[in-house]
Amino acid sequence: MPNKKNVTIQEIINFFHFTQVTGDEKALQNFTKDNDINRPGFELMGNFRDSVPSRLVLIGNKETRYINNMPEDIQEKRFRQLLEYYSAAIIVTHDNPVPKIMKRLAQELNFPILSTPLETQQVTAELISFLDEQLAEEDTKHGVLVSVDGVGVLIMGASGMGKSETALELIHHGHILIADDRVDICHIHNDLYGRAPEILKGLLEIRGIGIIDVEKMFGVSAIRHRSKIDLVIDLVPFDSQAEYDRIGGEDLEHMEILGVSVPKLTLPISAGRSLSVLVETAVRHYMLVKTGNAGAKIIEKRFMVLAGKEEVL
Repeated sequence: MPNKKNVTIQEIINFFHFTQVTGDEKALQNFTKDNDINRPGFELMGNFRDSVPSRLVLIGNKETRYINNMPEDIQEKRFRQLLEYYSAAIIVTHDNPVPKIMKRLAQELNFPILSTPLETQQVTAELISFLDEQLAEEDTKHGVLVSVDGVGVLIMGASGMGKSETALELIHHGHILIADDRVDICHIHNDLYGRAPEILKGLLEIRGIGIIDVEKMFGVSAIRHRSKIDLVIDLVPFDSQAEYDRIGGEDLEHMEILGVSVPKLTLPISAGRSLSVLVETAVRHYMLVKTGNAGAKIIEKRFMVLAGKEEVL
């Protein structure tokens, strides 16, 4: 999947339903490549040295009060610099009126100014979260993403291994479907998040039955639109010649996705094995490993007791 390199002002308006004060359709094609927001305190004082071009700029209550005390000639100078060189758009919060000189310059320059009744802190948090996701590095994996006991599990494996059927059984056990067949993955901060493509949201394909609408069949609680990816489970055909972990040590395999190392468990599949129970058990094993309580620890402790090196508690 190609990475999204920018976010247009039109996309921001569509998502947040901000009111457009100035700018035509062409102005709404302005874009930002930056997931940070600028509160222009230094710029209003004339310091543009560390300013980052093409960021979104928020004008809140503090900035509005400061602007109201600025001489008009200084306003003209500062706003022109801000609009011409250092902003993709300006968003005025708290339903504050747009300063007259700023509005005039924006109309002259065909620059987008937006307005919202929301508080500055809320707008900042929601914008950063939105930009983080929109600008995140992305990849696509063939598999199924489910939430099992709150753990985001990416189930992978060759076609025909029973990934979708396993997801169906897990839904029957009260777990949650995020994506089937194709998982769109984005890298936000140090974590990976997965979701279904828009056209496949809430759908599950079962051989012999076809495509089922999980929400209509099992209820809204059976689906979720996004989940963090905590664990990868790889389903592979059982091979009697292969070596598998039979003790359950703490050194899990790892798989790298978008530069992030994700714990991975490989489950050999053969006839008669209940895949959903295996996945649930694998998740609980992963959680025990995280807390230092893996099965191998029990074996090690018992050997120590038998060797007389540790007292039985």
